[in-house]
Amino acid sequence: MQLKTFNKGEVIFQKDDSGDCMYEVYTGIVGIYSAYGTPEEQLLTEYFPDHYFGEMGLLEKEPRSATAVALKDDTTVAVITEDGFGEFIEKNPVSMLVLLQQMSRNLRKRTNEYVRVCREIKELSEKEGKE
Repeated sequence: MQLKTFNKGEVIFQKDDSGDCMYEVYTGIVGIYSAYGTPEEQLLTEYFPDHYFGEMGLLEKEPRSATAVALKDDTTVAVITEDGFGEFIEKNPVSMLVLLQQMSRNLRKRTNEYVRVCREIKELSEKEGKE
């Protein structure tokens, strides 16, 4: 496991980069963005110390779906590679539970957002149909 430190505004990884590792925030804050650097840029979530991010790329071996950016100077993250993942879990079994809980919370949040947007679209569609 390797530690890397970033200053505010530095990109940790970009959308479509290879997903060959995941990260644990040690210090600072990491923002996850869609459409980073464009007028449509949107902050999706923030991660603080003891949170993991980038696990989808590592587990699925797919390109990154968003961009990760340091939001504070001296943001330090641990880089957990595929080769080191097994050892990381072996040495930190509680971390696997924390990672699964975090993934579950993220999935629940996105599902709730999706349902809310679907409901709003349905209501708009019904409203337009009555006019």
